[in-house]
Amino acid sequence: MTPRATPRPQLPDVRPLDRFGSIKIKLGVLVAATVVLAVFITWIGLRNELGPSRTLPLAIILSLLLTQVLARGMTSPLRDMTTAAQAMADGDYSRRVRATSHDEVGQLAVAFNVMAEDLASSDKTRRELIANVSHELRTPVAALQAQLENLVDGVVPADKGTLEGALKQTERLTRLVTYLLDLSRIEAGAAALNVTTIPVGDFLEDAAESLSMMEAAKDLHYVVDVAPPDLVLEADKERLRQVVTNLLHNAIRHSPPGGVIRLDGYSGTDADGLDVVVLEVVDEGPGIAPGDRERIFERFARGQHAPPRGRTTSGGTGIGLAIVRWAVDLHDGTVAVADSEHGAAIRVTLPAQGPEPRSAGPAAAPSRPDGGSPPTD
Repeated sequence: MTPRATPRPQLPDVRPLDRFGSIKIKLGVLVAATVVLAVFITWIGLRNELGPSRTLPLAIILSLLLTQVLARGMTSPLRDMTTAAQAMADGDYSRRVRATSHDEVGQLAVAFNVMAEDLASSDKTRRELIANVSHELRTPVAALQAQLENLVDGVVPADKGTLEGALKQTERLTRLVTYLLDLSRIEAGAAALNVTTIPVGDFLEDAAESLSMMEAAKDLHYVVDVAPPDLVLEADKERLRQVVTNLLHNAIRHSPPGGVIRLDGYSGTDADGLDVVVLEVVDEGPGIAPGDRERIFERFARGQHAPPRGRTTSGGTGIGLAIVRWAVDLHDGTVAVADSEHGAAIRVTLPAQGPEPRSAGPAAAPSRPDGGSPPTD
């Protein structure tokens, strides 16, 4: 059996020099302290007639010991960072460095801890991404596989209803893949816009019509209200279609059977007097809790509302609203959850003349064309 190595004795980790704000001052104090100690010991030795052969070695040993003690406290954060970095290389992002000084080493330790927090958050996001994507893809794949196996085995006939169910799962898979491609564009910083003039009324009518067959069993009704009727917007049509389509998917998913989904568009001005166009998608679902109103725009986040008794809500991917915020940000606009008496209302505010450099002041909620004020976020 190999004998266990005896641990080396550790000097105390004292940090009396933390009160100084510069490492150069600390080094100066360290040199001065060791010199003063050596001179003092030499003086004591000469007064007690110990002679140089005894006094000099004693002065050197005690000065080196003092140097080791003080230097250990100065460099302790560097050793902690080395140990933490080695742990991070092995996937452990929980290590933190004790930063007690205000000098360059202390500032480095603080920056290291911030970096460790960011790495831990990124690693958590990556793990959640893999888990959520795996879960979201597994559900339609499993359903589609079961339907196809039943068709092959002759358990169910290849009638219109069965094929429509398989088609629905395929469409869901396509939508998930599209979401993931959009996320990859977000990560890559793809922000190219093809800005054109868009008639808001026709655009919203087309968006509602293209999704009117989704969840047909719910018998949902769509109401498009645009004021003025000839309202136009300078924006990228495909990116804006992403915004409205994802908002409609969210509204359809949470709407009760026979519910009404409103698509409102109106003009207004912001705090700087610039013209803006506001788009609102309002449903009659269970609504969004105040604590979730900002979180739902994060990737893979879902609202924690409870569905009404006797009705279940289908889980979303948690990606759509994150893509909405990304596309709106590309247009220098804003998106937020607005107050609504019934259901959920999500408001998108875009500059009417297309993307412009963001102004420093906060944007005020534009007024409705009828003179009333929209609900505040």
